Amino acid sequence: MQLFIDRCGTIRCLYDEELNLQELGRLSIRRGSHVEPTREAQWYSDLSPAVAHVAEMQEPWLQMDLSPVRGPILGPFASRSEALGAEREWLEKYLLEIHL
Repeated sequence: MQLFIDRCGTIRCLYDEELNLQELGRLSIRRGSHVEPTREAQWYSDLSPAVAHVAEMQEPWLQMDLSPVRGPILGPFASRSEALGAEREWLEKYLLEIHL
């Protein structure tokens, strides 16, 4: 887990349970992206307009929708873990580091 600390002492990171972040102070957590499968996988966590396009496709791949943070749509990916890796890489490079 990478922690990015700005000059004011605000810490930014991608949330996971590797560290107990509550020990560092008050938390503010918001969604960074949506990882959605095609119809064949039969699960959706959000049906935003970008995801509705994915639901119409027949290939078993995953698409990364970074619209919650005004980012791009990445993909296609053959697996969920590949999509999550791309999500983490993009968020750390373009969202977390630029605010330091």
